[in-house]
Amino acid sequence: MSRPEFSRPVRLRQIDSRPVSLTATEEERAALARRFGIRAIDRLEAEIALIRDGDRVIVDGTMIADIVQSCAVSGDDLPVPVEEEFALRFVPAGSFRPPEEGDEIEIEIELDSDDCDEVEYEGDSIDLGEAVAQTLALAIDPYAQGSGADEARAVAGIESDETPRGPLADALAALKKAD
Repeated sequence: MSRPEFSRPVRLRQIDSRPVSLTATEEERAALARRFGIRAIDRLEAEIALIRDGDRVIVDGTMIADIVQSCAVSGDDLPVPVEEEFALRFVPAGSFRPPEEGDEIEIEIELDSDDCDEVEYEGDSIDLGEAVAQTLALAIDPYAQGSGADEARAVAGIESDETPRGPLADALAALKKAD
């Protein structure tokens, strides 16, 4: 497996009560933009608090980014500010055990504020940079639209998604005209 574009490994034994600040370099941001299929990442920073609980690490942070992506309709550049709070729990690889036959399985799961996503790691370190990169990837709206979207739809002759169309809509329109 290749090294992530924005890798910031932290050894478990180095974790203490001090917060960690991460800032992606220009080269890292460009590589991540290619990976995520967006035009650019002009800024990517994170402030992270770490709490070690044996071989598990609880991560609580805020990621701030300024990205440029294409408008989903017009294709024009669309600058988008992103700010996401995230909470993760790094756990040793293989420590998650799926239910086995005979295990009681709950149908409904209720999560509270103490629950967070689990990320497996191997060895004696966790990669905070990749965790931040994945947080950014999840925050990108693949259907983001800029101010020129309506004009691009009109030029292309695309009607609003809210306009009913199809055989049933035509039949209903004919009935309304007949009244």
